[in-house]
Amino acid sequence: MPSWKLVSGLFLAFFGSLVAVAGIGYAMVSVPSEGKAAALSENNVYYWANGDQMVATGAGQNRQNVTIDRIPEAMQWAVISAENKSFYDDSGIDPRGIARALTNMATGGDTQGGSTITQQFVKNTYLTQEQTLSRKFKEMFISIKVGTQLSKDDILQGYLNTSYYGRGAYGIQAAAQTYYGKDAVDLNASECAFLAAVLKGPTYYDPAGNQNLDSTATPQANRERSEERWGWILEQMHDDGHLSDAEYQKATAKYPMPQGRKAAKGMTGQVSYLVDTAKRYVLKNTDITEAQFDQGGYQIYTTFEKDKVDALAKAVKKVEKEYIDPKKRKQDEHVQFGAASVRPNDGAIVALYGGAGFENGHFNNNADTSGVPVGSTWKPFVLAAAMQHGTYKTDGEGVSPQSKYNGDDHLKIRNQDGSFVLNKDNTPFFQENESDQKWGYITLNKAMERSVNTPFVQLGMDVGMKHVADVAQRSGILKESFAGLNASFALGTSTPSAIRMADAYATFAASGKQADPYSVKSVKHKGSELPGFEKPRIKQAMPENVANNVTKTLENVIKNGTGTRAQELGRRAAGKTGTTDENKSAWWVGYTQQLSTSVAMFREDPKSHKLLSMNGTAGMDSIHGGDVPTQVWTEYMKAALKGKEDPGFPKAEKIGKIADGIGAPSPTPTKTETEESAPPTTAPPTQPETSAPPPPTQGETCAPFDFRCNDDDEDEEEGPGGTGPGGTGPGGTDGGSTSSPDPTNSEDPGNSRGNDNGGNFLGGPGG
Repeated sequence: MPSWKLVSGLFLAFFGSLVAVAGIGYAMVSVPSEGKAAALSENNVYYWANGDQMVATGAGQNRQNVTIDRIPEAMQWAVISAENKSFYDDSGIDPRGIARALTNMATGGDTQGGSTITQQFVKNTYLTQEQTLSRKFKEMFISIKVGTQLSKDDILQGYLNTSYYGRGAYGIQAAAQTYYGKDAVDLNASECAFLAAVLKGPTYYDPAGNQNLDSTATPQANRERSEERWGWILEQMHDDGHLSDAEYQKATAKYPMPQGRKAAKGMTGQVSYLVDTAKRYVLKNTDITEAQFDQGGYQIYTTFEKDKVDALAKAVKKVEKEYIDPKKRKQDEHVQFGAASVRPNDGAIVALYGGAGFENGHFNNNADTSGVPVGSTWKPFVLAAAMQHGTYKTDGEGVSPQSKYNGDDHLKIRNQDGSFVLNKDNTPFFQENESDQKWGYITLNKAMERSVNTPFVQLGMDVGMKHVADVAQRSGILKESFAGLNASFALGTSTPSAIRMADAYATFAASGKQADPYSVKSVKHKGSELPGFEKPRIKQAMPENVANNVTKTLENVIKNGTGTRAQELGRRAAGKTGTTDENKSAWWVGYTQQLSTSVAMFREDPKSHKLLSMNGTAGMDSIHGGDVPTQVWTEYMKAALKGKEDPGFPKAEKIGKIADGIGAPSPTPTKTETEESAPPTTAPPTQPETSAPPPPTQGETCAPFDFRCNDDDEDEEEGPGGTGPGGTGPGGTDGGSTSSPDPTNSEDPGNSRGNDNGGNFLGGPGG
């Protein structure tokens, strides 16, 4: 056993070494200042795919320091009451909070620990805010030194001048101008409490919303969070004696709603959405915080090609000028477009169209937003699932697209056990087409060309909606955008973004090879390249021949079906239209081997953010994916592919077995492709279930304004020439929007009706 002298000596030596280390650490660290932090602030610089500079933006553009006498006392007490009540009495550090943070970091737990205002000021002045033991020790030493060398007013001034308030605003002066258009000194107590609430986290407490950073940060949710914390802070100020009863009553009388966002310098036109998309990609692929990123010093090299971005914007503007006139027609108000263009076999986003631009008050990126159902553009995933997995009748062997299904309107849908799908009230579920044309039993190829709903709903049930969902997800659609896996799932009740739809169709273009979409090739910080920006891995999402057969069918959509307007491209292409119930959206997604591009068109109430009907828009009875969206796509693709070769598509080999739907005439005659493309002849009789009750109305099955529940399937059966601006052909429509009354209930079949007389439309975070 060691003697007490040895133990005592070792303890004293250990304690002495700790004191020495602490002394050295204390002596070596310097006291920060907000002036030094501002001087270190830099812009972020974004570059086009070819290396040319796109725009510079960041902390260097929206940062000002003010002295404590220019900061209202209400602002000072708001942050003290909310964050550090003992500020004027403590030493500048929270020992228990630091110990908790160090313990958590050592054990792999939550890295966040309680911090005083002094510690937060110290942290704000460092551009790197990594959660490490060494940084925590440095923060502790600096905080102790700051507490002994700076007055409390200097510390509080420094904290308020270096904090991030969101919207690119650093410091209380920039925040006051950004949110209220006034100097900090003129803020009232209610506004001060709001800005103190925003410090909790601008992404989730700015009532303007930040859905581009987090889909849960909606304007409504953020307003509720902000108002709750604002009220709590004022209550704390009152309880702490910093607001009199009269001042408290006045401050809480009305929530001080800030002004809307304004475009930062250089953030105009499509550049605003390109920067938004690239920024979110950086934050998603690193542990950099938004506040840290906005402090600047990053060089972001994007995948965006300027000529293609300009061509896409030009195509939208040309079509808008030709068809949309809000001064002439009320139905033309609030019309929006969203579009994205992705390189197959790579995933690079080369162009996107996000809206009218930040400078026009449109901050939501339409190319990468959710909430707009995609309609019949979903049907190719149903066909791909059938060709890959087969149905319950084929023992795992794929289904041939020459298989016949009943295409008549108002059709009962069967479960795999032969029973009929029922509504919640146990009445029979009927699937609707847009028109009541008697198609009889038609091949899946023909049903795709004409976008007839009933065959694909029954096919989806026969395949199994889980297989359909799996194929869509493997193709590039995010699972969180899926609607409920009920009968209507086959008809596009899901709400992926335009970027994700373009990427998923790129999987067909690349013979089944899928790569996640990406917008950033590399990022440098102060000259050093950051990890995490390698190209996404290419995966074989589906068998080559499955993808090639889907492409062959979608080529016929352009040749003979609802997408004939795309023939103006003058080269081989494939695509699909999609339109939703009540004409609330219209899509066209099409591709060549070089580019896959999706275009969406919709109307949205700017206050409620609910979709509005486009019936009457552009002077047409209804808008379809095959007319206006397809025209935008064609104009863009002409420019984007000008001078490029036309490689066509790989040959599609014969696939699957004939597996007709229940009731199809037997034997099934073999038809040539020429015969298959001919107009339908007299159809066999439909199923004898025609005396059942009418289909449920939206009020019976759908919650109002539930986009995932919208009657949103489509039966696009438009002949050459189309409907609307393309003329009126012999075909039908892209009808069949679907409605799923309970998207979480796979047993609820939903409700679907047709509404797409020859065209289709868009969708929504992907990226």
